[in-house]
Amino acid sequence: MHCYGLRVAVLGGVLCGLSLTGGFLLGGMAGLAVATAIVFAVGWVVYFQSERAVLTAMRARPVGEVERPELYRLVRELCRDARLPVPRLFVSPAMQPNILTVGSSARSAAVCCTEGLLRVLSVGELRAVLAHELAHVSRRDIIVSSWSAGLASLVAFCPLSALLLQLTASYGREYHADAEGALLAGDPMALASALRKIDMSTAALPLRPRGPLAASAHLMIAHPFSYGGFGRLFITHPPTGERVRRLEALAGYPRLPGSDPSAQEARGCGPAGVDPPDRPAPPGSARNRSAPPAPPGPAPPGPAPPGPTRPGTARRPARASAVTRGSER
Repeated sequence: MHCYGLRVAVLGGVLCGLSLTGGFLLGGMAGLAVATAIVFAVGWVVYFQSERAVLTAMRARPVGEVERPELYRLVRELCRDARLPVPRLFVSPAMQPNILTVGSSARSAAVCCTEGLLRVLSVGELRAVLAHELAHVSRRDIIVSSWSAGLASLVAFCPLSALLLQLTASYGREYHADAEGALLAGDPMALASALRKIDMSTAALPLRPRGPLAASAHLMIAHPFSYGGFGRLFITHPPTGERVRRLEALAGYPRLPGSDPSAQEARGCGPAGVDPPDRPAPPGSARNRSAPPAPPGPAPPGPAPPGPTRPGTARRPARASAVTRGSER
C-alpha cells in the first residue's frame, strides 16, 4: 500500500504543480490564485464525491439486513475475524458478476455487489470474494483507489482517464488482496473458483467503458470491460490465470509450468495423464493389452504315500492278547 499510495501522491503533486505553474505563467499572481482555487475545488470533489460518483455509475442502492440476511451474516463474520467495522452494503442491478469497495476510510467503506455475483457464486465463493474486498479495506487500498477513481472521473477524455488509472493502479494490490482475503476466509480454492466464474462471465457480459464507470474499473475484483477497443485501455488487473495459480500454491497445490488440469480433465485423464479406472482404456493402451500366457509349471504334487507303520502300533494288539490270555487263566 505504501508504494501504491506514494505513486498516487507523486502523481497528484505533479498535477498540482503543473496547474499552479500554468496559472502563474498565464495570469501572473491572479492566475496563480485562480489555479489554487481550482486545485482545492478538485481536491474537495475527489475526496468527498468519488464514492457517490462510483455508486451512481453502478446504479447501486443500499440494502438492509432484512433484505439480505445471508450477505450481512457473511460480512459480519469476516469483519469480526479481521477486526474491522461492518461496511455499508449496496447491490447493483448489473447482471455481470462483479464486486467493488469504495470509501475514504475503513469506517466509511461501502461494498457493492452486483445481482449477477449474488446469483452465480456459491456461499463459500461469495464469502471468499467478500474477504478479498475486506482485505483492501484492511490494507487501506480503498482510500487511494477511491481518490484515483474520483480524479479520473473528472477527466472527460477517455484515454486520459485510462492513463491516470494505469499510472496509479498496480497488479500488486490485487495479488496481496487475494492472499490476505484467502487467509481471512480460510479457503484459497474458493476464491480461485470464484475468480474463474467471474472471469468467464465478465467476458460474456462486458460493461461499456464510459464516464465514471470507466474510472471505477480498477476498484472491481475483475476487469469489467471487453479486452478490445477502449476496454483494453483500462486493464489494471493481473491475469486471472496467474491469480488462480498463486491461490493454488497458497492452498498447497503447486502446478508444473505449462500444465493445464482443466484440459487434462476434458481429455478424460487424471493428474498424471493416467486413464481413470471408471472409464474403459483406449485400444492399444497399456491397460488394454492382454498379458502373455504364463508357461506351464510343474504338476502339483500328489497325495503323499502312506508311511511305515510305527512299531508301537504293531505290538499293542500282542500286549492286549497277552492280557486277555492272563485273564482267561
